[in-house]
Amino acid sequence: MRPELFHIPGIDFAINSYGVVMIIGFLLALECGKFLARRVGHDPEIYVNAGIVALVSGVIGARLSHVIENWPEYSDAADGFFKNFLQVVNLRSGGLTFYGGLIFAFPCVIAYGLLMKVPIRRGMDIVAPCVMIGLGIGRVGCFLNGCCYGAQCDANLPVAVTYPYGTTPYIEQFIEKQKDAPTELTVTTGLDKEGRPKKRLVSREELRKGVIEYKLLNEDGKIETERIPLPDEAKQSAAIERSLPVHPSQLYSTFTALLIAAICVSYFSLRPAPGKVMALMLMLEGPTRFVLEMLRSEPAVGVHGLNWSLSMYLGVILFVAGVIMWLAMGYLEERRPEPTYVPATAAPAA
Repeated sequence: MRPELFHIPGIDFAINSYGVVMIIGFLLALECGKFLARRVGHDPEIYVNAGIVALVSGVIGARLSHVIENWPEYSDAADGFFKNFLQVVNLRSGGLTFYGGLIFAFPCVIAYGLLMKVPIRRGMDIVAPCVMIGLGIGRVGCFLNGCCYGAQCDANLPVAVTYPYGTTPYIEQFIEKQKDAPTELTVTTGLDKEGRPKKRLVSREELRKGVIEYKLLNEDGKIETERIPLPDEAKQSAAIERSLPVHPSQLYSTFTALLIAAICVSYFSLRPAPGKVMALMLMLEGPTRFVLEMLRSEPAVGVHGLNWSLSMYLGVILFVAGVIMWLAMGYLEERRPEPTYVPATAAPAA
């Protein structure tokens, strides 16, 4: 697990593994789209542009979905509007919900396809495995970053993983009082309603700088920052601290997503009725995501007593949508076959 790949020398700026892996996944998905487009005579460049549309709209939708699902983390009155807003737009921290991105990007890409006069049903078939490739590779970034982690598991489980100090699993386990931290890595911030001391963890930035920052009110009612040097043993403790063992659910998702992508590409090569590859992807992704959510640490929403996360509800919806789409695409192919596509860049007949 390595949230930061390296720091740029001379400036305090880190290159995050999450962003780098996302770019790799995006480029691989584009190459898949271009390859499949050539197989059916479509203009590959249209799918490159569609990929950019999907990337921008997908990131917006994925972030909004994550923020809504974890609203308490982004609406703390003590932080104020500006700090909460910065946390919402801070993509470097991770936190993107796949279904939110899919739901928002889907109509945007469809609109672009209609604008470019691409046969939409066959176009969706080309896009389907690309989505799964992007998801599969992107989850490796989640694994390195520590977001979207799995539920706590037995330390003796061969696949169990622990995360280093300062990552999301460690912080959330500390907040939920599942795990204690060494005294030198905690800061007392006041007292709770019952008179017990409230504590927070020393941030990774404070560890790098070697000082703890306190926000205090002076006699004039203004906020002042007091800096206290960290104990010498703080960095040593942070280096060996680990979270409790959890499931590497991100890598489970990588495996299933790439498997679904391979199945979709194989089925695409059989030239099924246009639209059925996308329908197949939805029918496979919905149930697998539902099962994987049982091994993830996500808040329950919706119907009381079900303990389903938002993604579990969406997984059911995707499966039902895939079944309906499968039947509809077969019916449309019999009644209204898609016309032969002639790329706009094709040379006119002499």
